[in-house]
Amino acid sequence: MPHKMLKLSTLAILIAGASQASAAVYTVVPVANADSAGVKQLANQDYFAEAQANANSTPITVSSTGIKPSAENANCFTGTDCVADDYTVTGVARRGTEGTPIADVTPYNENSQEVVSQYELRRYCDNNLGYGTCDVWAESQFFGLNYTDDDEWNGQGVGGLQKKQAAWVNGYHSNAQGLVNGASVNTFATDVANYDGTQKDNLGDIIANTTDTLVKGTVGTDFVYGITSSSLFKNASGMPRAFEKRGFVNTNGQSVQLAPVTTSNVLVSNMGQTLANDAVVMKDDKLLVVGSSSYAASFFAKDSNGKDREDDNKLPSSDDILNNGSHPLNFKTMKQCATNASDNLYANWECQFSTFANEAAYWLVDTDGTVTSHAISAGSGDNRDGLAVIDKDNDSLSFQASAQAVALDTNGDPIAVGYSTADVRDDYYAMQAAYFTAKSADLTSWTRTLIPGLDIKPGDDRDFTYTIANGVNSESVIVGDAKGNGKKPQRAFIYKVGQGNAEFLDQLAPSVFFKDSNSNAAAVNDNDQVVGWVDIEASSGKEARHRAFTYINSTAQGPLKTGGAWMLDDLTNDPSAGVGSLANSYRIHDATGVNNAGVIAATASYCDGGYANLSKLAHCNSTEQQVIVKLVPNANATAADIHPRAKDEDQPLKRSGGSFGILALTALGFIGFRRRK
Repeated sequence: MPHKMLKLSTLAILIAGASQASAAVYTVVPVANADSAGVKQLANQDYFAEAQANANSTPITVSSTGIKPSAENANCFTGTDCVADDYTVTGVARRGTEGTPIADVTPYNENSQEVVSQYELRRYCDNNLGYGTCDVWAESQFFGLNYTDDDEWNGQGVGGLQKKQAAWVNGYHSNAQGLVNGASVNTFATDVANYDGTQKDNLGDIIANTTDTLVKGTVGTDFVYGITSSSLFKNASGMPRAFEKRGFVNTNGQSVQLAPVTTSNVLVSNMGQTLANDAVVMKDDKLLVVGSSSYAASFFAKDSNGKDREDDNKLPSSDDILNNGSHPLNFKTMKQCATNASDNLYANWECQFSTFANEAAYWLVDTDGTVTSHAISAGSGDNRDGLAVIDKDNDSLSFQASAQAVALDTNGDPIAVGYSTADVRDDYYAMQAAYFTAKSADLTSWTRTLIPGLDIKPGDDRDFTYTIANGVNSESVIVGDAKGNGKKPQRAFIYKVGQGNAEFLDQLAPSVFFKDSNSNAAAVNDNDQVVGWVDIEASSGKEARHRAFTYINSTAQGPLKTGGAWMLDDLTNDPSAGVGSLANSYRIHDATGVNNAGVIAATASYCDGGYANLSKLAHCNSTEQQVIVKLVPNANATAADIHPRAKDEDQPLKRSGGSFGILALTALGFIGFRRRK
């Protein structure tokens, strides 16, 4: 990645000479940016003619998703077997807004599955995010970036939910590309020969460059896994997708589809979604992939009393998608997708909007591409974990479960974490954090346990809307998030299986997690090092800025002591290197993975030539872009290498590990620091 090195002026030499020797706890290593091969591949694809100019001028954003596991006993804090180049970072490049995230089992973790229009996006934002600009947020998520205010329907926006929904009529162009170390990853979904549903002959002709892909991780010597949408096809009726999204594994030169584990239901087996969220290599060298799998339609089903229930709110209006009545949508036709699925599923636009109940599931993948799969959720037919597909008292709520992460415990047995559905006091379905342990060696039977301390309470004053476990380690330490009810904040938690209740990081580390801050605990390694993000300011009716953090739960890592939490911006700060250094060219927004060697995958802002000063919110006077990085611990770093940044753009005059001399303080008086606007 290009950057400008600081030219040592007389002033800089004075400051450097007056400072004691210092360093950082982590070195920032660039992984992917706008010049990466995978990003350029996405940028070079044709886009909608109406939006091509905006697509050319709108930067493609990149985000990290995870990091490759480290070798056994490797530890970069001590320099033991630390080979930073071996730690591949996975990510995604996005052109425009997602509309609804491909990684979500249900959009924005709402099991009502009714976020299908601009109005519903606005309602979700108003009720859960509380931004004062929810109208702008909803329009951007629906119409895409840089849509025209006076004519949203002219198609000039980049990305957005509307373009996904209108694909049957208007076609589609890829908006997301999965990355491994900045290079693009192709999946089975680009080749018509890899589609094997019973109604594949009805799809028509495949259309190139119409998939969205997200790489979730890489593990072992030859496994890459993630989520992809189907390609678009063209037949006599329209332009259908075979399915909305499917998990995939690339291994040994081939790409393998992770099909739904339930095959008896025609709609599910052909159009049901699967997600590959995490994976671990088993003792027999097979890859155990965990995620979710559809098992029944959720817009029409029987409740636990055997009564038919249907929800036409899950089918949007064609007027809301096309702004005209040229292609009316009818719920009776959509209902036929579930009740008479033996007919052609790809002849009706309505079937493209099918929603599903989803269960936690796994797939075992051999290096030759052989796949075996099974549900993790218990039950069969229309029952999972003792619950019907649809809440008997609420048409819109359905059973949802997912395994979000997996690890091998100290006995070598898998423990998966994620969420499952609880019937809150027999009142309503809610998604609650859970962990799953295998009861049998062949993995055909699992036990679900809801994580204590995260119970969903009934009534309008309940604490949480939903809770989710995102990560787990070999010691059965689990991390995740609890979304406060309504506009209450999302709070990161940590829990050790068998030890009391889940604990919230805003109570364990209040110096970093201030009261009512939103936070996310994304991952935890075997040394109980947690990474994620946390707000650095109060929201005040808008989306708050946040930064990446790390928290040490039990085992000290170099200078990072047990029970401590730090902003990664503080741990990458190196005052002795100067304002124009590579160390000062990044501000770390979000950490998504950490391996046992202590190497972290993260998303950051990069300022070419370095930020104006060393503070957290320093201004960039040159080109700034979002990039993917990995943070590598500096061997034998000490507490003196931790240099907290000032909160705003005022240069800090004191720091841990040394102080400025009188000559440097005098020189600093001549420097004018910009205040953040």
